[in-house]
Amino acid sequence: MITGIAHVNLTVHPGTLEHAKEFYGETLGLSSAPVPELQVGTILWFDLGSSGQQIHVNCGATDPSSTRHPCFKLPGRDELEAIKKSIYDHHVRGGPAAPMSADTPGDEGSGTKGKEYPRRFFARDYAGNLLEFTL
Repeated sequence: MITGIAHVNLTVHPGTLEHAKEFYGETLGLSSAPVPELQVGTILWFDLGSSGQQIHVNCGATDPSSTRHPCFKLPGRDELEAIKKSIYDHHVRGGPAAPMSADTPGDEGSGTKGKEYPRRFFARDYAGNLLEFTL
């Protein structure tokens, strides 16, 4: 029986793991986790709080038009708005690790609307991975 998700793997352009460290580590505030010795330099692991769940990032094919995505849960509206601002500010600031797109703070999120959807927003990381953030 499945009891949870151990990790989600995202791919980025070859040679851009340093950008992933900046975006996932600094902009999103995820903690870096050690990777197996034989995978050092080829993959990054980030812990999602103390849940035991992780985001893995390695190099491979990307598809900036894909709707596949992980959805990150935030504990409250303030935290959701803070990470939205962090992502948007990085998008506006630019640079090689900057998100390709980000919903604007204060504006309605770009996702489907309706009572079934809690407060949420979307962004695409620098490699085009779609990311959802919700309460």
